[in-house]
Amino acid sequence: MDRGTLPPVVALLLAVCCLRPTSLAETVHCDLQPVDAEVTYITSQVSEGCVAQVPNATVEVHILFLESSRELSELELTLQKAKQNGTRPREVLLVLGANKNTLLRLQAPGIALNLAFNPKLIFQGHPGVNTTQLPPFTTKKQFLDWAETKGPIASIAELNDPQSILLRLDQAPRAPSSCNLEPLKDMGHTLEWSPLTPASVQGCRLEGVPGHKEAHIVRVLPGTEAGPRTVTVKVELRCASGDPDAVLILQGPPYVSWLIDANHNMQIWTTGEYSFKIFPEKNIRGFVLPDTPQGLLGEARRLNASMVASFVELPLASVVSLQAHSCGGGLQTSPPPIRTTPPKESCNQELLLSLIQPKCSEDVMTVVLKKDLISTLRCTITSLTFSDPRCQAEDRDDQLVLRSAYSNCGMKVTENVVRNEVVVNLLSSSSPQWKKVHCINMDSLSLQLGLFLSPHFLQASNTIELGQQGFVQVSMSPPIPELMLQLDSCHLDLGPDADTVELIQSQTAKGSCVSLLSPGPAGDVRFSFLLRGYMVPTPTPGTLSCTVALRSRSLSPDVHRTISLRLNIVSPGLPACTDKGLVLPAVLGITFGAFLIGALLTAALWYIYSHTRPPGKREPVVAVAAPASSESSSTNHSIGSTQSTPCSTSSMA
Repeated sequence: MDRGTLPPVVALLLAVCCLRPTSLAETVHCDLQPVDAEVTYITSQVSEGCVAQVPNATVEVHILFLESSRELSELELTLQKAKQNGTRPREVLLVLGANKNTLLRLQAPGIALNLAFNPKLIFQGHPGVNTTQLPPFTTKKQFLDWAETKGPIASIAELNDPQSILLRLDQAPRAPSSCNLEPLKDMGHTLEWSPLTPASVQGCRLEGVPGHKEAHIVRVLPGTEAGPRTVTVKVELRCASGDPDAVLILQGPPYVSWLIDANHNMQIWTTGEYSFKIFPEKNIRGFVLPDTPQGLLGEARRLNASMVASFVELPLASVVSLQAHSCGGGLQTSPPPIRTTPPKESCNQELLLSLIQPKCSEDVMTVVLKKDLISTLRCTITSLTFSDPRCQAEDRDDQLVLRSAYSNCGMKVTENVVRNEVVVNLLSSSSPQWKKVHCINMDSLSLQLGLFLSPHFLQASNTIELGQQGFVQVSMSPPIPELMLQLDSCHLDLGPDADTVELIQSQTAKGSCVSLLSPGPAGDVRFSFLLRGYMVPTPTPGTLSCTVALRSRSLSPDVHRTISLRLNIVSPGLPACTDKGLVLPAVLGITFGAFLIGALLTAALWYIYSHTRPPGKREPVVAVAAPASSESSSTNHSIGSTQSTPCSTSSMA
């Protein structure tokens, strides 16, 4: 029978049956409301940015524009060292531009970092980091113009309300040679960040579906660049007992695969391929899912879910973390989101206490608070003291300064650490705020800097020759297990008429002639260096200076000390007391010149001798072979035939 002749009722039934299952989503009634679930994520997509390759640069420049909606925020910024592959370590210039007051927490281990920032950024210093205060630039172009004068730009990124940033300094393999800003740029491996505010999570009940099965839906939107990518999804459902009756629906671009780490068993429904953290090598093929919110809600209903416990849409992310409390106990809605920024009347006490960082020097502990930061936090300090209330802070123009020697103001002095507490009384709080502070007591400690001429570190020396390898050791006496030494920087000062030779900078060896060595048995820090003639053009006395950090395993901040050692740098073979002498290139030049003159003189004498001696004196050479034995004649003929003098033919006659 022809389909066109079917009765109208049968044709209608066929049309309904031919509909795709996901088309039911268009008829799903689901009133999405904010729910009590939290989703955080890490992404590489920024509102504007670019990445470039700068393979031959000695200084690479990275620029971050920080756009914040809060008057004061905190930012954790981590720089990850590039793999050098035997090449000389680069210096890095990081330029930060913030539109609001931002308190920076920086981690840059082993990186020779120069940090430039505008006045809105609050940075209290970091060992080995050189800082530059920029003028109050108002446009991106001003930042870019200033940065371009310092070196080629490797990356630029603009981020909205970042909470943490990871910047990797490896070269992007397929990046262009210049950095041209693009909107909604995927920074790839170069930069990842997490926003300060969690994503908006919603949920709803699916009408007409019985039971208590719940669905958790995560939709990852496509980025500007397509490429294989794995998204790690961490799911934490807080259930009173047993595994919930739940399904996890993950939808994303076709090039995305999923690595799932869940604390409960549940049904998995994804696009692409997925695997589990406990079996990461076993990939399971997913399904074709709708790419619209309504389509995904319909998919949840088709899987017999009676409610959507969480629904979230995210930019292209690398890590997604979901925490939910429902576990089949019913939909837990939450009121509309409330601004997390403190009201203008309130004081952000947590950030205020984080600004209290003691500085320790010459047996004195000092705490400094800038008044403009206190005002930004909406705080009014009525008093700032140590644990002894008689030790009040001094009001010095634009800052409050709390200062005391280790012997006063209730300091608790132990063998290695000096402890106290800072007490802050606020107008907005009836109870004082306390923060514990400490300094490392240097009275009982001494630091030694030694130069050795062998890797066995047996006998110290204060003299080194050009071209000789030196071995440096920094030790602490007496050794204290609670404290460890860390070498921040070392340089060789050759006086006002020569350039300073940088050996260690930001805990990193500078150049191929310097190598960091394994620590000594007592935790001594060690490195070696080789002095070349071009590094020290003239043998001269010099000063080796090293800055070290004494780091407590349980306390902060670190204590930094600089120690020095006078050295005599001499030419090879010269006595140690020589102040002036020939440099190595001059010695080699004289030696080669003497050899060349000797060789030429010998050749000239041989030429004169070979052209001036009498010819008659050469004839007896053949005449000696007179015996008439055949053997002798044969031998003499052989000898005579080898003569190469002009007279050899007449002599054979």
